[in-house]
Amino acid sequence: MIELDNLRKDYRSGDITVAALQGVSQSITENEFIAIMGPSGSGKSTLMNILGCLDQPTGGRFYLGGREVSAMSDDELAAVRNRDIGFVFQSFHLLPRLNIVRNVMLPLRYSDIDPAEARARAEQMLARVNLEHRLEHVPNELSGGQRQRVAIARALVNRPKIIFADEPTGNLDSKTSVEIMELFSELHRAGQTIILVTHEPEIAEYAQKVIHMRDGKIEKVEHNASVVR
Repeated sequence: MIELDNLRKDYRSGDITVAALQGVSQSITENEFIAIMGPSGSGKSTLMNILGCLDQPTGGRFYLGGREVSAMSDDELAAVRNRDIGFVFQSFHLLPRLNIVRNVMLPLRYSDIDPAEARARAEQMLARVNLEHRLEHVPNELSGGQRQRVAIARALVNRPKIIFADEPTGNLDSKTSVEIMELFSELHRAGQTIILVTHEPEIAEYAQKVIHMRDGKIEKVEHNASVVR
């Protein structure tokens, strides 16, 4: 599904060039559950942004579904982000004035799905995360864990090939973090490909494979045999 070949990313700061990624090569197959770990400045967020087609590498090659991403036009990249990728963020990014079913429907505004079908699909995704009884509530009427469940439902509504989760438990207490990670595990067992960035070892334990980053390079890759597809 994803193939990285000697991926590099440089940032310019005045006369200084910062090498955020230095020759990253890795393969990710369909239905893998990947965690990316590393200290601040290790390159894990830069790698996540490139994998999610939010940024472009400086060098190397990145193939998504057999297509080289750097050869895609801006319109093609936007279509990939909307059709093939779902994002879950640490801060939820829900619109406060919309109820949760309308928040989940938002990605479907850019598709050809009619409003009735969009509403039905959003309700289906909210039922999948056990929030079918809160459809008309707005985000500030929900707990942090419930808001993250809404964000996961929104990421799922376009039936993406990959879900990217950036520190999805960073604003949650330990009990709620376990509930959210169990939900990700359930999605993975159902066939979803998940790539997650975290700095917490106990969160990374839910993943099949843990990619450890340091100084813009992959330091090591660990496999968790206890995680079943």
